[in-house]
Amino acid sequence: MFTMTSSQRLKNDSLLLIVAGARGAVASTLAVAVAAMRRNPDQILPSLTTADLFAGLGPVQATGFAGWDADSLSLTAAIKKHGVIPEDIWRPHTQFLEQLTLFRAPDPNAGFDRQVKDLVREIEQFKSLHPSSRAVFINLLPAAACPDLNGCQSLSQLANEMDIACLPDLAYTVAAIRCGIPVINFTPNRIEIPSVLNEARKMGVPMAGRDGKTGQTYFKVVLASALKARNLLVDGWYSLNILGNADGANLMDPDRAAGKLSNKTNLLDEILGYPVGANYGSPSHKVHIDYYPPRGDAKEAWDVVDFKGLFGLPMSLRLNLIGRDSILAAPLVLDLARWIAVLQMAGRRGPVPELAFYFKKAVGNSPPLTFQDQITSLARLELECAERIAHSAWRMAHGIDNGFTLSAMRFALIINTPVYRGKLSVSDKTNKGEGKRYGIRLQHQRFCKISPDRSPRENCPTGLQGRGNHGRSAASLSTRL
Repeated sequence: MFTMTSSQRLKNDSLLLIVAGARGAVASTLAVAVAAMRRNPDQILPSLTTADLFAGLGPVQATGFAGWDADSLSLTAAIKKHGVIPEDIWRPHTQFLEQLTLFRAPDPNAGFDRQVKDLVREIEQFKSLHPSSRAVFINLLPAAACPDLNGCQSLSQLANEMDIACLPDLAYTVAAIRCGIPVINFTPNRIEIPSVLNEARKMGVPMAGRDGKTGQTYFKVVLASALKARNLLVDGWYSLNILGNADGANLMDPDRAAGKLSNKTNLLDEILGYPVGANYGSPSHKVHIDYYPPRGDAKEAWDVVDFKGLFGLPMSLRLNLIGRDSILAAPLVLDLARWIAVLQMAGRRGPVPELAFYFKKAVGNSPPLTFQDQITSLARLELECAERIAHSAWRMAHGIDNGFTLSAMRFALIINTPVYRGKLSVSDKTNKGEGKRYGIRLQHQRFCKISPDRSPRENCPTGLQGRGNHGRSAASLSTRL
């Protein structure tokens, strides 16, 4: 393992991705993407949904990467083993990839408290190597046989009474929360138990999950939403996934596959609002995953959709997706890291169900279900972040939150707007080249001033206020944090 010296620290990182399972297929693909962004951002940015958002986070191409893995292979050897990315793409980034700080995963035989303590120490080391970065924890560990931990009332009970040896994700998650780092759970593993969520709220940490939605399920949401919008009755849906990577092999264990199959199956009834196959006396939505080594990371998904229209007459649709599992997943992970960092700066804590667009089973109250609602939810969430940040800046201008000045200053940095003489202002010059510097774009000639003489609601123009905390009006302000 190569550890950077102080002279080699990355001074301009916008984000630091701290990854559990850092040598896996998705994580190693993400590492190559991080490396490639530094040399040629145009190779990666077009694949991101957040490329033109959150300017105040700093340049996306300055993202850092660190983490843990149980495998002792070098990162480049792991990339070569997975075979996701052609060698001519990753080979030019070998030096950067080999210099990334990766630690060995904690000893699974150590107690829970010992693992958490060691992970906290290592997280602090990661942060010291990237002192200007906002750290985000990303869980990319394999699917696990998850015990039912919902009855656990506290973290001490979790450590002392529960059998959690089969779920190493929990130690990483608790360590990240104790370090005040937001959490992304891209796995189907149920780490969002009440005691963990309570700790996240207490520590001011937002959590996003569960089970990243990358290929077949993404298109299932789109198609199911379209069929629902047309009032076409779904009579049955057969889904088959074949993949030949380590994830596919791992999911041949029925206990490990149970969570993912449940997420992929329950989602359809939730979107449609009725149980598919109820008239047959048993569900007619079938989901199967098979390990097929020749496919490697290039998974194939088959869907047969039977539906009925006018007079109950049957129709059918076929969908065949030949995708690249890790290539689809890696940019979503980077998008989520940017979202969760801004959400923490905006003061969100606990689960964030509004990020359901990215997950099969979004955690939190009343997540949006249809594709249309998920897209709308993201727009509203962006708006909410802007409003919360403006509110915090107003409080700082009033001298409120005196013990929280650093956080308030970071809020000001997020929107890249200068604070001076008690006023935080953005002028119509943002349309004339300063928008990128300020991170706020005005569609019309407007003047927005955050002043000590006005309340946060008065300081936000109509388009920024929306309707309550979640609505977006038709006014002219378009915010890009």
